[in-house]
Amino acid sequence: MDKILMSNLGFYGYHGLLKEEAVLGQKFFIDIELYLDTKEAGETDDMYKSVSYADVYEVVKEIVENKRFNLLEALAENIASEVLEKFDLIKGIMVRVKKPEAPVPGIYDYFGVEIKRTKDE
Repeated sequence: MDKILMSNLGFYGYHGLLKEEAVLGQKFFIDIELYLDTKEAGETDDMYKSVSYADVYEVVKEIVENKRFNLLEALAENIASEVLEKFDLIKGIMVRVKKPEAPVPGIYDYFGVEIKRTKDE
C-alpha cells in the first residue's frame, strides 16, 4: 500500500485533563500517514485519482483547533475517523499526536500517542 505523508503539522489547541489546558491552550504537532493506492494517479498525473493533502490538512486543522478532548487518544481517534469517513480513496491512516508542552515537570521532546486505523470493508 502506498502512503501520502504529512509531517509535523502544527496547531494550537485546548486539549488536556487540566482546567488550565482548556483555558490557556498549547501547541500540538500531528504526523499523518494516509494509506491508499496511488499507482493510477502516478501513471495518469490525475489529481482525482489521489487525495489532496491540503484537503486532509483542513479536516485535521478543524478538529485540533475547534474541538476539545481530555485525552490525546480521543483527539487521534477523532482525526482518524473523520479522515477515513470523508475520503473514499483512503484505506487506512496512521495518526501521531505530539504534545511538547505537557504539564509534566522534566526535560523531554514531547508526550504523545500513535494510532493506526483501517476502513472496515
